[in-house]
Amino acid sequence: MDKRIIPLIMCGGAGTRLWPASREVRPKQFLPLFGARSTFQDTLLRVSDPSLFDRPIVMTNAAYRFMVLEQLTEIGIEADVILEPMRRDSGPAIAAGAVFAQKRANEAIVLALAADHVVRDNAAFVAACREGLAAANAGRIVTFGVKPERPATEYGYINPGEVISGEVHAVARFVEKPDAVKASDYVNSGYLWNSGNFMFPAGVLLDEYRMVDAASIEAVTSAVTNAGRDLGFVTLEPEAFGAAKAISIDYAVMEKTSRAAVVPVSCGWSDVGSWLAVWELSEKDAQGNAAHGTAVFEDSRNCNVTTDSALVALEGVDDLVVVATADAVLVSRQKDANGLKRLVAKLKAVAPKVTEEHLKVHRPWGSYQSVDNGARHQVKRIVVKPGGRLSLQKHHHRAEHWIVVRGTAQVTVNDTVKAVHENESIYIPMGAVHRMENPGKIMLELIEVQTGSYLGEDDIIRIEDDYQRS
Repeated sequence: MDKRIIPLIMCGGAGTRLWPASREVRPKQFLPLFGARSTFQDTLLRVSDPSLFDRPIVMTNAAYRFMVLEQLTEIGIEADVILEPMRRDSGPAIAAGAVFAQKRANEAIVLALAADHVVRDNAAFVAACREGLAAANAGRIVTFGVKPERPATEYGYINPGEVISGEVHAVARFVEKPDAVKASDYVNSGYLWNSGNFMFPAGVLLDEYRMVDAASIEAVTSAVTNAGRDLGFVTLEPEAFGAAKAISIDYAVMEKTSRAAVVPVSCGWSDVGSWLAVWELSEKDAQGNAAHGTAVFEDSRNCNVTTDSALVALEGVDDLVVVATADAVLVSRQKDANGLKRLVAKLKAVAPKVTEEHLKVHRPWGSYQSVDNGARHQVKRIVVKPGGRLSLQKHHHRAEHWIVVRGTAQVTVNDTVKAVHENESIYIPMGAVHRMENPGKIMLELIEVQTGSYLGEDDIIRIEDDYQRS
């Protein structure tokens, strides 16, 4: 096959439908919900056959760029990573990916995929891609319609029309998320779930988009043409990209174009849009209970437990979701996804930090986690990857004491550079210019004790930074 499909992986979203596991700074696409890999990694591996798929394009934002890079490295895949300067919904994002792909190959065929979906039958999905490729080569914008497993009310539906070729149908119409009665009618009438994944010739999608919103396509094209490079990432020009209208690709193109086609597929697909979906996709015991982490069930049925540390024990309850993280615990009814949405909206007003970030904060050089806090002290556990280096920095309001518990740290304090080994410590006076790096081959772990009148992260004055945050 002389023309390969270019995967366009969309992973800039920050949904909180799986709170408290998923949060703004580390959303669900980067979490290992069903094993060792994240759904982002599984999505990339699904489209990694070099006989069919070309080098992928990843569309994300600056906040996630180093997570993307780290997870790409873990699975040995290289990609072009494009950073959106702001969120403009899926329409401008996919259009930008199409413009970029077209610059790489004038007649590019693009496969736009959400990074947070699960596919249990990869072979069936790849077969559907092969089935849709002929229609895409013929100028169609192909969507993947999932054969319904139940009358779901959380998905939009597609009514397949006349056969175009093989299993590919024209789209008679798209319909919005239905109520239970309509959902049942749709399933009985042969409608398909709208997966929100698409394959298209880059030029055709842009032409169809241009017919309804030429200004946005001009803006997106300018943003790609004038994009910069930052540490290997492609950075869309902010002013131009911001001029594009924020709109989903469904409303911008799919519901207006006469070129829409659909490939029916049965591949164990889910958008993992709720804890109920996680439970449905999980292995269960004889009573229907699912556990990710350590959980014990007694006289309990159809419960779903996710815990990253604490043991969770349930007795005498049915149909519950329990999610325990280091700083938050969720207890909810199994089948009320809208209730969780309302709860998170309240939390954003009452305790916004628990919807935005975890106690463990990921950085390009590693991570840190707050262990203890007081009025004038804070204790953190810091992990630095081999070769990782923190910024050269100073603080106006705090001093720091570092104790190495694993590996070796190379520490700069003003004009002194010193190696600090396991079971050794070093003091960083207030106002001292300092830096820490890991010159070794294993993870560097240390305990940091901060003391001072103000301990906020915004009391970091960066002087030099490998990640251009100074």
